Amino acid sequence: MNLVLFDLDNTLLSGDTDFEWLAFLVEQGVLSSSDQEANAEMDRRYRSGDAGALEYVRFYLGFYAPHGMAALLAWRDKFFRTRIERRISRAARALVESHRNDLVAIVTATNRFLTEPIAAAFGVEHLIATEPEIVAGRFTGEVAGTPCMREGKIERLEAWLASRGSSLADYAETWFYSDSINDLPLLERVTHPVAVDADSKLERLARERGWTILHLAR
Repeated sequence: MNLVLFDLDNTLLSGDTDFEWLAFLVEQGVLSSSDQEANAEMDRRYRSGDAGALEYVRFYLGFYAPHGMAALLAWRDKFFRTRIERRISRAARALVESHRNDLVAIVTATNRFLTEPIAAAFGVEHLIATEPEIVAGRFTGEVAGTPCMREGKIERLEAWLASRGSSLADYAETWFYSDSINDLPLLERVTHPVAVDADSKLERLARERGWTILHLAR
Protein backbone atom coordinates (compact mmCIF):
# COMPACT_ATOMS: atom_id res chain seq x y z
CA MET A 1 0.00 0.00 0.00
CA ASN A 2 1.21 3.49 -0.88
CA LEU A 3 1.01 6.53 1.40
CA VAL A 4 -0.74 9.59 -0.04
CA LEU A 5 -0.86 12.92 1.78
CA PHE A 6 -2.87 16.00 0.88
CA ASP A 7 -2.52 19.54 2.08
CA LEU A 8 -5.96 21.11 2.41
CA ASP A 9 -6.04 24.89 1.96
CA ASN A 10 -5.54 26.10 -1.60
CA THR A 11 -4.81 22.50 -2.56
CA LEU A 12 -7.96 20.41 -2.15
CA LEU A 13 -9.89 23.60 -1.42
CA SER A 14 -9.89 26.72 -3.59
CA GLY A 15 -9.26 28.97 -0.62
CA ASP A 16 -7.86 29.03 2.90
CA THR A 17 -10.08 27.69 5.68
CA ASP A 18 -8.73 29.90 8.47
CA PHE A 19 -9.02 33.03 6.34
CA GLU A 20 -12.55 32.16 5.23
CA TRP A 21 -13.59 31.34 8.82
CA LEU A 22 -12.63 34.78 10.10
CA ALA A 23 -14.25 36.45 7.09
CA PHE A 24 -17.39 34.44 7.85
CA LEU A 25 -17.38 35.55 11.51
CA VAL A 26 -17.05 39.17 10.38
CA GLU A 27 -19.97 38.61 8.01
CA GLN A 28 -22.02 37.21 10.91
CA GLY A 29 -21.26 40.24 13.06
CA VAL A 30 -19.19 38.23 15.53
CA LEU A 31 -15.95 40.02 14.61
CA SER A 32 -15.19 43.54 13.42
CA SER A 33 -13.81 44.95 10.19
CA SER A 34 -10.48 45.55 11.95
CA ASP A 35 -10.29 41.80 12.60
CA GLN A 36 -10.72 41.23 8.87
CA GLU A 37 -7.84 43.61 8.19
CA ALA A 38 -5.66 41.63 10.61
CA ASN A 39 -6.84 38.44 8.90
CA ALA A 40 -5.75 39.72 5.49
CA GLU A 41 -2.35 40.73 6.84
CA MET A 42 -1.75 37.35 8.48
CA ASP A 43 -2.81 35.58 5.28
CA ARG A 44 -0.34 37.70 3.31
CA ARG A 45 2.49 36.92 5.72
CA TYR A 46 1.68 33.20 5.69
CA ARG A 47 1.72 33.07 1.90
CA SER A 48 5.09 34.80 1.80
CA GLY A 49 6.48 32.43 4.43
CA ASP A 50 7.11 35.28 6.90
CA ALA A 51 4.70 34.23 9.66
CA GLY A 52 6.06 31.93 12.37
CA ALA A 53 4.22 28.65 12.94
CA LEU A 54 3.19 29.39 16.53
CA GLU A 55 2.38 33.00 15.68
CA TYR A 56 0.15 31.88 12.82
CA VAL A 57 -1.87 29.22 14.64
CA ARG A 58 -2.21 31.26 17.83
CA PHE A 59 -3.52 34.20 15.83
CA TYR A 60 -6.42 32.14 14.51
CA LEU A 61 -7.07 30.09 17.64
CA GLY A 62 -7.31 33.27 19.68
CA PHE A 63 -10.68 34.04 18.08
CA TYR A 64 -12.22 30.83 19.48
CA ALA A 65 -11.56 31.44 23.17
CA PRO A 66 -14.32 34.00 23.91
CA HIS A 67 -17.08 31.71 22.63
CA GLY A 68 -18.79 28.60 23.96
CA MET A 69 -18.67 25.31 22.09
CA ALA A 70 -22.38 25.30 21.18
CA ALA A 71 -22.08 28.63 19.36
CA LEU A 72 -18.87 27.57 17.61
CA LEU A 73 -20.44 24.32 16.41
CA ALA A 74 -23.48 26.15 15.04
CA TRP A 75 -21.27 28.67 13.24
CA ARG A 76 -19.09 25.86 11.89
CA ASP A 77 -22.08 24.09 10.38
CA LYS A 78 -23.26 27.25 8.61
CA PHE A 79 -19.69 28.09 7.58
CA PHE A 80 -19.25 24.73 5.91
CA ARG A 81 -22.55 24.99 4.05
CA THR A 82 -22.14 28.59 2.89
CA ARG A 83 -18.40 29.01 2.35
CA ILE A 84 -16.65 25.64 2.06
CA GLU A 85 -18.80 23.23 0.06
CA ARG A 86 -18.59 25.40 -3.06
CA ARG A 87 -14.79 25.49 -2.76
CA ILE A 88 -14.46 21.73 -3.24
CA SER A 89 -14.00 21.14 -6.97
CA ARG A 90 -14.90 18.02 -8.89
CA ALA A 91 -11.24 17.74 -9.87
CA ALA A 92 -10.19 17.68 -6.21
CA ARG A 93 -12.75 15.01 -5.39
CA ALA A 94 -11.60 12.95 -8.38
CA LEU A 95 -7.95 13.23 -7.31
CA VAL A 96 -8.72 11.95 -3.83
CA GLU A 97 -10.87 9.18 -5.29
CA SER A 98 -7.99 8.09 -7.56
CA HIS A 99 -6.04 7.14 -4.42
CA ARG A 100 -8.78 5.08 -2.73
CA ASN A 101 -6.60 1.96 -2.69
CA ASP A 102 -3.82 3.83 -0.85
CA LEU A 103 -3.44 4.97 2.74
CA VAL A 104 -4.68 8.57 2.50
CA ALA A 105 -4.40 11.40 5.02
CA ILE A 106 -5.01 15.13 4.97
CA VAL A 107 -2.14 17.00 6.63
CA THR A 108 -3.05 20.60 7.41
CA ALA A 109 -1.91 23.55 9.49
CA THR A 110 -5.54 24.48 10.11
CA ASN A 111 -6.98 23.19 13.38
CA ARG A 112 -8.90 19.95 13.74
CA PHE A 113 -12.14 21.58 14.86
CA LEU A 114 -12.46 23.48 11.60
CA THR A 115 -11.18 20.78 9.25
CA GLU A 116 -12.91 17.61 10.51
CA PRO A 117 -16.11 18.26 8.50
CA ILE A 118 -14.04 19.00 5.40
CA ALA A 119 -12.07 15.76 5.65
CA ALA A 120 -15.38 13.93 6.07
CA ALA A 121 -16.75 15.64 2.95
CA PHE A 122 -13.84 14.18 0.99
CA GLY A 123 -14.39 10.78 2.58
CA VAL A 124 -10.88 10.90 4.08
CA GLU A 125 -10.72 9.03 7.38
CA HIS A 126 -7.30 10.21 8.52
CA LEU A 127 -6.77 13.86 9.44
CA ILE A 128 -3.45 15.19 10.75
CA ALA A 129 -4.08 18.77 11.85
CA THR A 130 -3.05 21.39 14.35
CA GLU A 131 -4.64 20.41 17.65
CA PRO A 132 -6.31 23.25 19.57
CA GLU A 133 -6.06 23.17 23.34
CA ILE A 134 -9.52 22.61 24.85
CA VAL A 135 -10.01 22.73 28.63
CA ALA A 136 -13.37 22.01 30.26
CA GLY A 137 -15.05 22.14 26.88
CA ARG A 138 -13.67 25.53 25.87
CA PHE A 139 -10.91 26.64 23.55
CA THR A 140 -8.03 28.31 25.38
CA GLY A 141 -6.57 29.95 22.28
CA GLU A 142 -3.42 27.84 22.62
CA VAL A 143 -2.06 24.90 20.66
CA ALA A 144 -1.83 21.36 22.03
CA GLY A 145 1.60 20.09 20.99
CA THR A 146 3.46 21.04 17.84
CA PRO A 147 1.58 23.06 15.20
CA CYS A 148 1.07 20.98 12.05
CA MET A 149 2.98 23.48 9.92
CA ARG A 150 6.30 23.40 8.00
CA GLU A 151 8.66 20.95 9.82
CA GLY A 152 5.82 20.33 12.27
CA LYS A 153 3.95 18.47 9.54
CA ILE A 154 6.73 15.90 9.47
CA GLU A 155 6.70 15.57 13.26
CA ARG A 156 2.94 15.14 13.41
CA LEU A 157 2.98 12.73 10.46
CA GLU A 158 5.68 10.56 12.01
CA ALA A 159 3.80 10.48 15.33
CA TRP A 160 0.63 9.38 13.53
CA LEU A 161 2.49 6.70 11.58
CA ALA A 162 4.21 5.50 14.77
CA SER A 163 0.79 5.09 16.39
CA ARG A 164 0.00 2.71 13.51
CA GLY A 165 3.26 0.81 14.00
CA SER A 166 5.01 2.19 10.91
CA SER A 167 7.14 5.06 9.66
CA LEU A 168 7.53 7.08 6.49
CA ALA A 169 10.46 4.89 5.48
CA ASP A 170 8.20 1.82 5.44
CA TYR A 171 6.40 3.05 2.31
CA ALA A 172 8.20 2.61 -0.99
CA GLU A 173 5.88 5.07 -2.75
CA THR A 174 4.76 8.28 -1.02
CA TRP A 175 2.92 11.32 -2.38
CA PHE A 176 2.33 14.77 -0.97
CA TYR A 177 0.14 17.28 -2.78
CA SER A 178 0.54 20.94 -1.75
CA ASP A 179 0.24 24.49 -3.01
CA SER A 180 2.63 26.18 -0.60
CA ILE A 181 6.34 26.81 -0.14
CA ASN A 182 5.58 26.43 3.58
CA ASP A 183 5.22 22.70 2.89
CA LEU A 184 8.67 22.31 1.36
CA PRO A 185 10.04 20.23 4.30
CA LEU A 186 7.46 17.48 3.75
CA LEU A 187 7.51 17.76 -0.03
CA GLU A 188 11.22 16.97 0.11
CA ARG A 189 10.59 13.84 2.20
CA VAL A 190 8.23 12.01 -0.16
CA THR A 191 9.03 10.11 -3.33
CA HIS A 192 6.36 11.96 -5.34
CA PRO A 193 6.09 15.67 -4.45
CA VAL A 194 3.26 17.35 -6.36
CA ALA A 195 2.72 21.11 -6.62
CA VAL A 196 -1.00 21.91 -6.87
CA ASP A 197 -2.06 25.42 -7.94
CA ALA A 198 1.24 26.40 -6.39
CA ASP A 199 2.38 29.76 -5.10
CA SER A 200 5.09 31.43 -7.17
CA LYS A 201 7.98 30.21 -5.00
CA LEU A 202 6.85 26.59 -5.00
CA GLU A 203 6.00 26.57 -8.71
CA ARG A 204 9.43 27.90 -9.59
CA LEU A 205 11.12 25.28 -7.41
CA ALA A 206 8.89 22.49 -8.76
CA ARG A 207 9.87 23.38 -12.32
CA GLU A 208 13.55 23.47 -11.41
CA ARG A 209 13.34 20.03 -9.79
CA GLY A 210 11.04 18.43 -12.33
CA TRP A 211 8.20 17.81 -9.89
CA THR A 212 4.69 17.16 -11.10
CA ILE A 213 2.54 20.31 -11.33
CA LEU A 214 -1.26 20.09 -11.19
CA HIS A 215 -4.09 22.61 -11.47
CA LEU A 216 -7.33 21.79 -9.67
CA ALA A 217 -8.87 25.21 -9.04
CA ARG A 218 -12.00 26.01 -11.01
